[in-house]
Amino acid sequence: METHDFFLNLLVILLTARIFAELAVRMQAPAVIGELLAGVVLGPSLLGWIEPAEAIKLMAEIGIILLLFEVGLGTDIKRLVRTGAKSLVVALCGFGVPLALGFGLGYWVFGFPLLVSLFIGGTLTATSIGITVRVLSDLKRQQAPEGQIVLGAAVLDDVLGVVLLALLYEFSLGGGVSLLSAGKVLVFVGAFFILAPVAAKLISLVIKRFDEVSEIPGLLPTTIVSLVLFFAWLANALGAPELLGGFAAGLALSRRFFLPLGVALHADQRFAERIEVQMRPIVHLFTPIFFVFVGLSLSLREIDWGSPFIWWFSLSLLAAAVIGKLAGAFLIDEPWASRWAIGLAMTPRGEVGLIFAELGRVGGIFSAEVHAGMVIVIALTTLLPPFIMKWFYGRYADRMS
Repeated sequence: METHDFFLNLLVILLTARIFAELAVRMQAPAVIGELLAGVVLGPSLLGWIEPAEAIKLMAEIGIILLLFEVGLGTDIKRLVRTGAKSLVVALCGFGVPLALGFGLGYWVFGFPLLVSLFIGGTLTATSIGITVRVLSDLKRQQAPEGQIVLGAAVLDDVLGVVLLALLYEFSLGGGVSLLSAGKVLVFVGAFFILAPVAAKLISLVIKRFDEVSEIPGLLPTTIVSLVLFFAWLANALGAPELLGGFAAGLALSRRFFLPLGVALHADQRFAERIEVQMRPIVHLFTPIFFVFVGLSLSLREIDWGSPFIWWFSLSLLAAAVIGKLAGAFLIDEPWASRWAIGLAMTPRGEVGLIFAELGRVGGIFSAEVHAGMVIVIALTTLLPPFIMKWFYGRYADRMS
């Protein structure tokens, strides 16, 4: 791609993503749906103006890493500890049941190979904590008992999802499932989660010191982005996906982070908040490129929409995705209305599900039809729950504890 063509394509991507995101939010839908739709409109599925070129792909990968950094930055491990057993049950069932249902449908019903079926199940495990927090905040239920359970469970879902992503990434590189590869990844991920946050926290103290004496603006975002990219490289060097590095860096720099076994590096709350404020524009610049890129990578024209497969595949996985998240909520001791609210709040897949699906496509695991079916399921489970939750709370809020 010529340089001037790249500039024009990037301009169109950024502006179109913003316009579609604004329209989506005004229609009470998550912004990510608008950004995904922007890619579908610009790409081969509709207008065919922009192709998913390598330069755009690289910027999209930076967007994924920064997105996981933001997820880590917003992760509150203490919240999980406070909500305790109920969050644990909701999270483990909300992770394990969709994984089992998705795998079972892929392997035994549709006859896909083992690795493809694992990727399908893995994609269904995702929970978008960003969308969940936004909806609960809009409904002023964030501090309610069911809101605390949901947020605690979503934190654990994030951690389990990143570990599963690392495993599937290793399997995709090796071309198959291997217990040796799985053991290696789990050891590396465990070591990385123990050592990387400690190192990041120590490095952040150095960054803070330089930020206090620097007379040149912009030192904080420059050094934090450099730290995120370094940990992304380090994660890859240890055999884990780069995304893990972004998540670990965000987790360590979170103002809600604490180290295990009572060992704590007391964070300066104002410094942590400054990191969030100054990094937010950079994160919000790059992450829409990833979602648009997912839309650009879809070629809906090549799919035989008259084929029963795409409809049967999408609808069956949609049912598995919803049932899998509701299951955990119905196992805890809460009023029935609260159980439904918890299950619905755990349903949105959003950006996390799209990361799984895109990894499957890039790794050659998903065919065009399977990838399109997964994106349809992710889009529906992202788009519909916020509307259903608002209706549900409007009607049954008085029946919750």
